[in-house]
Amino acid sequence: MISVRDLSIMFSQHRSGSEVQALDRVSLEVKEGEFLVIIGPSGCGKTTLLNCIAGLVTPTSGDVLIAGKPVAGPGRDRAVVFQEYALFPWRTVWDNIQFGLELACARKTRSKNEAKGRIADAIRLVGLEGFERHLPFQLSGGMRQRVGLARALVIEPQMLLMDEPFGAIDAMTRELMQRELLNIIVRTGKTVLFVTHSINEALKLGDRIVMMTARPGRIKAILSVDVPKPRVGPQAEHTLADLHYQIWSLLEEEVRRAVQTSTS
Repeated sequence: MISVRDLSIMFSQHRSGSEVQALDRVSLEVKEGEFLVIIGPSGCGKTTLLNCIAGLVTPTSGDVLIAGKPVAGPGRDRAVVFQEYALFPWRTVWDNIQFGLELACARKTRSKNEAKGRIADAIRLVGLEGFERHLPFQLSGGMRQRVGLARALVIEPQMLLMDEPFGAIDAMTRELMQRELLNIIVRTGKTVLFVTHSINEALKLGDRIVMMTARPGRIKAILSVDVPKPRVGPQAEHTLADLHYQIWSLLEEEVRRAVQTSTS
């Protein structure tokens, strides 16, 4: 479904006038219905790659294709879920989710009753029944992120592009959200690109894990996780522990290099 070909991204630093290379000749294929996780050290271009697929960043060179067509900008086939909740504080849960339809210009193509039904379905899917009229300040961090996920799902995208969506919530809520996300993906069959810094999270969620080098970001390795979901029980834990060691062995040098670059 998604094809990234020799993608390179350069950013200009306005103060110094110099350029920074975020990505260097990245090539990647993402299958329809796949849960692909991207992991790597801070500053390696994970978010830049995601934003390029979302149509929010223009490549310096190379191509991003979706279903064989070049990405020329954002589209309704893709929805982005950010780490920050990005909710309007003056809007209720219902109205924040409705904003997803407004962005997609769905009011022009759907009746009000259909829009209401779509919002209600999204609320049920993420488990927010009974909180429709709450404002964001009345919700926990995990519930706010559910609102962001529902806002993405309400436009019925083919792909969810998720940029560390659980990074700002506590460990127990994060684990719960991981399980609920997997349940939602099973029910909806979405293709997911998921950026994280956590090896454990990558192993719990991903069908494949893309490991990136320190900046400029390149693909260092791609690992398949051939363990049935949900990944629980002694056998799964043993296999995941071995994979965890394998991933860290591949990424340790890159993490050290990224830290040295940031402090030099």
